[in-house]
Amino acid sequence: MNAAQRCTSASLAACGLALASFSLPASAQPAWPAKPIRMVVGFAPGGNVDITARALGPALTEALGQPVLIENRAGAGGSVGAEMVSKSIGDGYTLLMGSSSLAVNVSLYTNLNFDAVKDLVPVAPVSVVPIVLTVHPSVPAKNAAEFIALAKQRKGTITYASAGTGTSNHLAGELTRSVAGIDLIHVPYKGSGAALGDLIGGQVDSMFDQLTSSLPFIRSGKIRILAVTSAKRSSILPDVPTLAEQGVKGVDASTWVGVFAPASTPRDIVNRLNASIQKITRSSAFRERLAALGADALEGSPEQFGQLYREEVVKWAKIVKSSGAKAE
Repeated sequence: MNAAQRCTSASLAACGLALASFSLPASAQPAWPAKPIRMVVGFAPGGNVDITARALGPALTEALGQPVLIENRAGAGGSVGAEMVSKSIGDGYTLLMGSSSLAVNVSLYTNLNFDAVKDLVPVAPVSVVPIVLTVHPSVPAKNAAEFIALAKQRKGTITYASAGTGTSNHLAGELTRSVAGIDLIHVPYKGSGAALGDLIGGQVDSMFDQLTSSLPFIRSGKIRILAVTSAKRSSILPDVPTLAEQGVKGVDASTWVGVFAPASTPRDIVNRLNASIQKITRSSAFRERLAALGADALEGSPEQFGQLYREEVVKWAKIVKSSGAKAE
């Protein structure tokens, strides 16, 4: 063998080694999940979305065999955390515990640096918390029909509190006001706690709020519940009728929570996550834990969750526009 032949043979051998090494990562790729999974929550600790994530995390850890670590990235109504996840690698190791605020924020914020519909893929719904209409005990209305009649009688004088402009409970109030044809005065607060304090104290007449935060005061009799604004009754308060049952058709407002992933996440990982999460949300233990928070479990495929999300984007866009609410 001459020098040229030896050189060619060496080059072929090197090429073969290079090809072999190039193909190794694909064939030797460890099965997912092979390391801890990060679940980002776009809100501060202690709220509905955070508590739900921390309830789901241990169960998902057990189901997948890898730790699911909760990371709070609060800001801009959940958009800071959502943007971070949307720009992450779609390898199944970065997830978002998102809420219906994602659907609202599409229209509410004018300066988002990501497309929440295109850049995130819905994985699985987890829970839903009804929004409730409550009043101070001094308000002479025992149900939604009497409240609407009172609002028409006292046009432009009945106040309703919310956790802030653009929040789900504010927009639930705007939706109810629009559908019922009544004139209410919105009084925004920085969070449900302050709003509830003034409702209990009689500084405001009524409030639209998540059942989670209002439930203790409803049960203690400090405020009176008139209706839930969701499409069906809450299993937590099954005797409380919906607005639709009381003649106010077309109001379906609640706060749902679910898992999202970067849009580039492989379909098989999305499907496996969905199957694991649905198994958890169907369990009696998880449902009991949600019930203690005033929430009901949700089930659904990625496609069903995606349809819900897109419908919510369209619905809330109309309400945001009519209310004039904007956030930067």
